[in-house]
Amino acid sequence: MRHGGWRKIVAGGSLAALALVGCTNNPYSDADQNRKVLYTSYREAPRTLDPAVAYTTSAHAITGEVYETLLEYHYLKRPYVLIPGLAAALPESTELDADWTLYRFALREGVLYQQDPCFPLDAEGRRTRKVVAADFAFELMRLADPGVNSPVAEPLGNIRGFAEFAERLSAAREADENFAARPVREQYAEVGPMEGVRAGGLYGLEIEVSSRYPQILYWFAMPFTAPVPWEAVAYYDGEDGRPGFADHPVGTGPYFLAKYDKHSRMILEANPNWYGVLHPEWRAPGATYPVSGAPGDAEAGRLDPRVVGQPLPFIERIEFRREKESIPYFNKFLQGYYDAAGIIKESFDKVIHEGGLSDDMRGMGIDLEKSVEPSVFYIGFNMDDETVGASGGEANRKLRQAMSLVIDTEEYTRLFSNGRGVPAQSPLPPGLYGYDPEYRNPFRQVDLERARALIAEAGYPGGIDPATGAPLELTFDTADTSAQGRLRFEFFTRAWRQIGIDVGIEATNYNQFQEKVRNGAYQIFMWGWFADYPDPENFLFLLWSEMGRSTGGGPNTANFSSPRYDELYISMKARTNDAARLAEIKEMRAILEFERPWIELTHSEAYSLFHGWLAYVKPFGMSFPMTKYRDLDTELRSKQREAWNQPILWPLYAALALGVALVIPGIFTFLRERQ
Repeated sequence: MRHGGWRKIVAGGSLAALALVGCTNNPYSDADQNRKVLYTSYREAPRTLDPAVAYTTSAHAITGEVYETLLEYHYLKRPYVLIPGLAAALPESTELDADWTLYRFALREGVLYQQDPCFPLDAEGRRTRKVVAADFAFELMRLADPGVNSPVAEPLGNIRGFAEFAERLSAAREADENFAARPVREQYAEVGPMEGVRAGGLYGLEIEVSSRYPQILYWFAMPFTAPVPWEAVAYYDGEDGRPGFADHPVGTGPYFLAKYDKHSRMILEANPNWYGVLHPEWRAPGATYPVSGAPGDAEAGRLDPRVVGQPLPFIERIEFRREKESIPYFNKFLQGYYDAAGIIKESFDKVIHEGGLSDDMRGMGIDLEKSVEPSVFYIGFNMDDETVGASGGEANRKLRQAMSLVIDTEEYTRLFSNGRGVPAQSPLPPGLYGYDPEYRNPFRQVDLERARALIAEAGYPGGIDPATGAPLELTFDTADTSAQGRLRFEFFTRAWRQIGIDVGIEATNYNQFQEKVRNGAYQIFMWGWFADYPDPENFLFLLWSEMGRSTGGGPNTANFSSPRYDELYISMKARTNDAARLAEIKEMRAILEFERPWIELTHSEAYSLFHGWLAYVKPFGMSFPMTKYRDLDTELRSKQREAWNQPILWPLYAALALGVALVIPGIFTFLRERQ
């Protein structure tokens, strides 16, 4: 044998031995093993991270960490409670007159933006600066700017002068091309200010808002209204190799975006400039772990004395890895390479048993957290329709009541949602003011006999239409043409057949469905709503006549109209949470109960899995990331990963044995040649 061949055999055996020692499927760097790095995933990168525009859950997972807001939510308390964020306290309010209310915010002094190259535009060599009231005013002008096209311009239009500012800006741009080419900060300065937004010195902010919209405070807890430095908007213009502002957020939050590769990975690092880090002595509510919570939080370990009142954040980095498919993502969670996960449908029965975790999951130390989302799904009637709508008076009302009485929501969620979902008794979901866990809508309890009596009183004994002598025929319109969707709708049509009604399913594509709705050519439909903010107004407005789909293109697709409901809504909307508001909510609920423009189905419920090493977890329900309140036991994670990911060594042992089998004859040949 040639000496070169001998060396190759020895090298092959050495490589096999090394493989036995170093074999691992850990996708992360060993250097991060003991760091508090939260690992999570995403399927598609956000289209934009501009806080004035971003309105998706995937975008909010980033913007909600990078941008800090005037107000935010208490992590633990339910119903949801607003607390100060960048504001030193909740705002003072003064009624200026019957139409306008003034909110005064005092800002925290000394809050800094993250370190970023954009700031030398303001002062040579500067890498950050303090947040001032003018930054909030600048962002509110961006929300009004038609060129930005913010999706929240309509509710923010309740700020005095908001719409007028937008009109002046558009007119100036149309009249002068040179004006339109100038930096937006200069444009805003020339056509501004916005009448209802005033900076009182560096740290005082006054905002005048319609007295009919106290819900404006919830928008001050969303990244849309977070302070944005004008320097970042000017600098990140996509020129000379710089990214656009949509891909490079610059904020004041607990984390900053350190890496943004849309195709593979996004990384958030703890922001050393965050006010909670620089000023723990402030003990700001949004920068310290809560000292109190909701019933059950203490028992669940969320009020651990070791963290109560401690400065945040605990986790130092958040790493998002792209996973295009759900099964590989879930398998990596089971291997310990992701710290939290939803439950994929392919594994639901193995993970969940009788509403709780299976023994296998509990044995792995995995925790299940259920959270009811601020949402409602419902079947609606077109109240403009002659057969099911308001024009038919008592007869049509009894028809709607009868149809409501035969829909079994619990069976529906069992069949189509793996039991996930809280049966809805009214539009209001748990966690909101006005929700009553003891309330039972008498028309949302299955009662076949009462339904048959009502359908007869409606003029359709046994479901027979006296005009035709055949079962009453109705139409259920839907934009879901899938086979699974048809099974869902057939569940409802079978229920209605129990009282003799024949409801046909008309499935079209989304555009065709919307065209039918615009033209009023529908009778029954199914829809849902997720709240922008946790206030009863954000659900009860769905049945306000001013929001009618036929009259104004609003979200009141049922076209429900009740003068008394409208009167109560206008009053309730403008109130704070007091006894009078609660009484109005109850009366509105009673109107809907009786009139039945909807058959309420469910409030959606999220099931989330968390490894035992992720501490102080409380799902929030809304898409507000709360990573700063969570902690990691990295030692436990390392041990569990190692135990769950032992390398399969027999192929390597077999390869090594084969190598040895090849080497031994070579040794004898080599020795003979040397002799």
